[in-house]
Amino acid sequence: MNPAGAAAERRVRRHYRLRGYRLLAANARAGGNELDVVVRRGRRLVFCEVKMRRGPGFGDPLEAIDAEKQRRIRRAAEGFLARHPELSGLDVSLEAAAVRGRRIVRAPM
Repeated sequence: MNPAGAAAERRVRRHYRLRGYRLLAANARAGGNELDVVVRRGRRLVFCEVKMRRGPGFGDPLEAIDAEKQRRIRRAAEGFLARHPELSGLDVSLEAAAVRGRRIVRAPM
């Protein structure tokens, strides 16, 4: 991973921690794919894909998450849950976190 991408993922992990989430995994391999961030707060479990762009000329970060990428993230989340049956009863969410300069914008997938 490039240094800018690693920094973006660290910022997103911090963003979640400041909002009361506990980090369960980062850059975890499951289902043949990678999960950028897995966090939990109470009964809510979030699988988050982190995206950033170096500048506005490269488009919006969320545009990079197409249907195929969503399918891979969903498959990875299913694989993660299969390896962690203790999490199976939680409310699962798939989110994307777009790092836009100093802002982080979260969106459901």
